[in-house]
Amino acid sequence: MKKSKMTEDFNSTSQRKKEQLELCLTHNVNFKDKTSGFDYYDFEHYAITEVDIDKIDFTTFFLKKKIHYPFLISCMTGGITEAENINARLAAVAGELNIPIGIGSQRQSLENKDFNNSYKILRKEAPSIPILGNIGASQIIEMNNLDHVQYLVDIIDADGLVIHLNAAQELFQNMGVPVFSGLLKKLEKLVKKVNVPVIAKEVGAGISRKAAAKLLEVGIKGIDVAGAGGTSWTGVELLRSKNVNDDHFWDWGLPTSYCIKEVSKLKKVHKFILIGSGGIKTPFDMAKAFALGADIAASARVILQMLDKEDIIGVKNLIVDWFQVLKKIMFLTGTYTINDLHNKIILKEELH
Repeated sequence: MKKSKMTEDFNSTSQRKKEQLELCLTHNVNFKDKTSGFDYYDFEHYAITEVDIDKIDFTTFFLKKKIHYPFLISCMTGGITEAENINARLAAVAGELNIPIGIGSQRQSLENKDFNNSYKILRKEAPSIPILGNIGASQIIEMNNLDHVQYLVDIIDADGLVIHLNAAQELFQNMGVPVFSGLLKKLEKLVKKVNVPVIAKEVGAGISRKAAAKLLEVGIKGIDVAGAGGTSWTGVELLRSKNVNDDHFWDWGLPTSYCIKEVSKLKKVHKFILIGSGGIKTPFDMAKAFALGADIAASARVILQMLDKEDIIGVKNLIVDWFQVLKKIMFLTGTYTINDLHNKIILKEELH
């Protein structure tokens, strides 16, 4: 019988977070053979474009707050000494660009308050932007009192709460708890308990249309597909445990492009935010995510690596440059808005 993650000792949790962060910075933890699927798509060139590129404006709303770009610095880290410095710098970028940011899992705040500043630093550095709290589905299931979740929201003054769905990661994580029985019923209670919208997010294996529909039916207000093609958290855990027997699961998951395309169809019957993440490594990946139906794009590891390499200015320039490229794509497709860009994409095989 595996030990409950909620009863793991504090040092074990901290050490796991450090190892995960280090692997994401120093090792190739990408999917090996499976891609995000964006490479199968191309944009439909519009030869008679009349778009004034200087009039393209990306300003929109996310969780009732105005943001300058539809881009989320995705959930990464927290609960260790190194995280406070990383989160402070990322929050500074988000605040300057006026874009949303997510925090890494706050599970450690339920175990020990010593590293709460590694989470609180986001609101301190960026007082007005949308901030997303974060806790794992397995921790939600174990909770007898969901009031603890509101505590996680309150300590960072969050505008929304991410519940990360990481079945594959838990399955292959040393001391993981792959027990998700009763998840939908618990989520249904949770969305009524907390005072902010709840967003369901995978961590690299993707959310299918069928799964998204069930999540929306219980009151989830946002879906972050976090599909296959970027960081393989199964791979991260296999490296941590040095488990070669399950290496064939490294590439487990649904490609991000497929998830976005399928989940976006649910907008016909549900009102929700669709976040496209999972292997968003270039401005063209981001643009294709929008074209397939995403409202917001999100990246994590590419941002973390840029922060490590070129600090705050590097991250800021990367995001601004991506949206300058997006403007050019929109000009060439004859579109003024992200919504206009939807469906301006075709499978490459259709070009032959």
